[in-house]
Amino acid sequence: MNSMKREKLLILSGALGDGHMQAAKAILEASVLYKLGVEVVDFMQWIHPRMHVVERYCFLQWVKHFPSSYGYMYQKTRTDSTLTFFLKHFLTTSLQRLLKLLNEEQPTLIVSTFPLASAAISLLKEKGMTDLPAATVITDHSDHSYWIHPFTDLYLVGSEGVRAALQRKGVADHKIAVTGIPVRPSYSQTDNKDRLREKLALALDAFVVLVMGGGCGIIDKSFIEQMQSDSFPPNVQFVIVCGRNVKLLNRLHEALGDRDNVMLTGFLEGIHEWMASADVLITKPGGLTTSEALALQLPMLLLEPRLGQEKDNADYLIQAGVAYLCQIDNLQDQLQRLVQQPSLLKEMREKAGLCRQQDSARHAVMQILSMQSDTQEEKWVCSLQQYA
Repeated sequence: MNSMKREKLLILSGALGDGHMQAAKAILEASVLYKLGVEVVDFMQWIHPRMHVVERYCFLQWVKHFPSSYGYMYQKTRTDSTLTFFLKHFLTTSLQRLLKLLNEEQPTLIVSTFPLASAAISLLKEKGMTDLPAATVITDHSDHSYWIHPFTDLYLVGSEGVRAALQRKGVADHKIAVTGIPVRPSYSQTDNKDRLREKLALALDAFVVLVMGGGCGIIDKSFIEQMQSDSFPPNVQFVIVCGRNVKLLNRLHEALGDRDNVMLTGFLEGIHEWMASADVLITKPGGLTTSEALALQLPMLLLEPRLGQEKDNADYLIQAGVAYLCQIDNLQDQLQRLVQQPSLLKEMREKAGLCRQQDSARHAVMQILSMQSDTQEEKWVCSLQQYA
């Protein structure tokens, strides 16, 4: 344990979507158990301090209004090509800023939960500008090329399927650890469902449907129209979380605010308690949100995936039997089926229990720390060889 106290993690994340930063925070919280020094840095904010707000805004507008073009680029760059080579190396001019960060923080280990940061760290190592052990946390059930870089020492992945996909892309097995996508330790420490419902003012006998549109509250207009229907089962209670999307929250208040079976809210810090209280989750198939649901064995209805990584996540979850696609035009019938067939929900919960990774953040920290001992062993072997 004394050697662990000397370690310092530098976690590079990003605010293009909420999942990258949530994974970083999960590792940060789990690191407390090991008495580590930890610093979390928004990679894009550090590299482009004057432009990162504009970059984030443009990215969110792109995926919101032109998801098909994003999906096209995602598929074109899924495997290595001339285009992916250019995208992975365009950060070369920013390497001095990253090196400055390493000199200031003096980490012993580097962790990335953001693809561009993984690319930049790999480039630094390729150019001999650092030899620090570097881990990449893949925050989706995807093997996309933007996560894969030649000088990454360790990949932390969410499932055996991703491990196999990375191996097919040439990543050595000893560089891959299946830890689950890291979620905060609180998702393994929830209270009894009835006590939570009393605390959150939810009826004990209600069928609670939690609706989440992601960190930015992206919920489709057609979904709002369906919510205005009166044909939902009478005991269904909706809790709709709009994230940081104040416009959407106001629109929903105007459209649904007077309904007894609908509770509206913005961003929630204690969202794990609401998830633990729910019977089913309706959400986008983002890597972090769905991993949190898996940790709580919460069945899911997935809003139609619009982005490439969301499709990868949806494919994984549906094949695992823990989720169905949410058919907006038929939402009432879907919920009626789940209400009337509790055995179906029970089966989905059991399957979630089979594929969830308990204490994923803690296991991620343990794997990250193992890089240091592996590196020290390699240096020891090299020194012996010099004198052989």
